[in-house]
Amino acid sequence: MPPIRTVLSSLLDPLGLAHPAAYLVIFLGVSLVMVWRLEAMLSHGLEGTALGTLLMPYCSGLGNLIFVYLMATRGGEAAEVLTNCLVNNVTNLTLLLGLPALCWGLAVIPRKSAGKAGKSARQARGAGVESQINRLSLLLTLAAVFFFTGAVWVMGQDGRLTRTDGLILVGTFLFWQCFQVFDVMKSNVRHRVSFGLMFYVDIALVLVCAYGMYESIDWLVTWLSAQRGGFVSHENLGWLSGWLMVLPNGVLALYWGWKRRADVVYASQVGDGHICIPLCLGVFALVQPLPTSGFAESSLLLLLGAAAGHGVCLMLFGGLPRWAGALFTGAYGWFVWSGLLA
Repeated sequence: MPPIRTVLSSLLDPLGLAHPAAYLVIFLGVSLVMVWRLEAMLSHGLEGTALGTLLMPYCSGLGNLIFVYLMATRGGEAAEVLTNCLVNNVTNLTLLLGLPALCWGLAVIPRKSAGKAGKSARQARGAGVESQINRLSLLLTLAAVFFFTGAVWVMGQDGRLTRTDGLILVGTFLFWQCFQVFDVMKSNVRHRVSFGLMFYVDIALVLVCAYGMYESIDWLVTWLSAQRGGFVSHENLGWLSGWLMVLPNGVLALYWGWKRRADVVYASQVGDGHICIPLCLGVFALVQPLPTSGFAESSLLLLLGAAAGHGVCLMLFGGLPRWAGALFTGAYGWFVWSGLLA
């Protein structure tokens, strides 16, 4: 069977639609289908925080892994891989959490309201316990982000990430994922939840969409790599590819924010960061060393500060208030200015 990129080209080329805009529309279209089927998984045995921690990161972060593969096999610049991963993670933890907070607020633990007696009061207490569990899960995930980012920062103090560093990063990522899988299985056993047939059907549909989505990214990255001159060119490959691959995260953040599912918004953005740091950086470092520059160090410090800030907001306010969302959005503006304009 020919790759889907070949099928798409055979359909689009005769129509004169072999254009980046056409592939971008395809990319966003299958992203929306993925969001639709991911939501269905909530009723098939996977609670919100686990959905964001286990499945969404792989669906939205697979493009970054493909980018790493393309750069490694085509002799791409290691600095572009580092920029791609940093743009992805900083965007997740600042802009894509700050904007939903500005629009709707991100209340993982809803504010208390005048409760009703009887059954409604019992339901409110049950929902409160679930919210507390979600907050603890998110705090654990943020702690992992802080640890992984800090590990990269420490290992990069000598100016590069070596193959040994890559092995350590990949190993810690695999340990974290094993921990998450067993935690979900333990929770499902405790609540007597099993994965029905439709859960696996949805997984298959999500994988098909992911394949189509990231084959279209492959075309877009290949096209971008061939451009010379101007902002949209090979010179800004790391930034532009990072923004491109973070688009599914933006769709997820805005969609789940509109649905008032702050737990999924948080978990999807925070969990996605684990794909880039440590997995993507670790995998590429196995192939060739990754140089760490002044921009990389300041970006890693921003990520550490953002992870700590989110942790404080979750502990003190039960979520991300609107004013904090404005601060994180402003921090992203500083990140873009320092990386591209300063």
